Amino acid sequence: MKTNNTTPKGYAVITGASSGIGAEFAKRLAKEGYPLVLVARREERLKKLAELLETECIVMAADLSDMKECERLVKGLLGKEIDVWINNAGFGYCGETLNIENQTELDMIDVNVKAVHLFTKLVLKGMVEKNKGYILNVASSAGLLPAGPYMSTYYATKAYVTSFTRGVAEELRRKHSDVYVGCLCPGPVDTEFNKVANVEFALKGISSSACANCAVTQMFKKKITIVPTFKMKAAVVAGRLIPAKLYIRIAAKQQRKKIYR
Repeated sequence: MKTNNTTPKGYAVITGASSGIGAEFAKRLAKEGYPLVLVARREERLKKLAELLETECIVMAADLSDMKECERLVKGLLGKEIDVWINNAGFGYCGETLNIENQTELDMIDVNVKAVHLFTKLVLKGMVEKNKGYILNVASSAGLLPAGPYMSTYYATKAYVTSFTRGVAEELRRKHSDVYVGCLCPGPVDTEFNKVANVEFALKGISSSACANCAVTQMFKKKITIVPTFKMKAAVVAGRLIPAKLYIRIAAKQQRKKIYR
């Protein structure tokens, strides 16, 4: 890890930075010249990543399913200039809702929804005051579709993120603010997500680096809803054109195969 205190750029904060898309966000933003704040539960992984990056890195271990930890994280960053905040931390789980542990789903809601909401509001206030900054919320193409039986809670959390983000973006547009708030809505990505979620996707996943690089490029162009790959964009459009009831039944059939394959 190299320190560069002369950079004019503020910090880029990345949650869920220890692996997958989060680690690739860190690599890309380091190349862009941002000093980084790397956040995740696994401190050792964050430290190893920080050693690889040619920029200043602050490592902050935190469990974002705990709102007190989220507040501690924000308080720990008071006084630091933050130009970019990426809410990347999140997870899913595939199974029949009645068979999934309640705590697993409540933790999912805390990380995927409550932490994203809290961070967005707390960071946004400072960015609006100085009229600059970027907030990117990592959602999913699942958040643009009617529902996902057998991943019902996950789909619902990502629908919240996409709806919340696009609503806030419109509020900022009406204020003529230069602050950006957008959401990344990828399809399958080759990360540890699949193992944690107990799922194997039908569509071939894209690489974490391809996803992160697309997201950062589109973020700086201020694209509000980012869907990497033409194939995934077409799938989202098709999902909107099919009657919701029919789509949900088709999705249920496909998702069930993942559990009872």
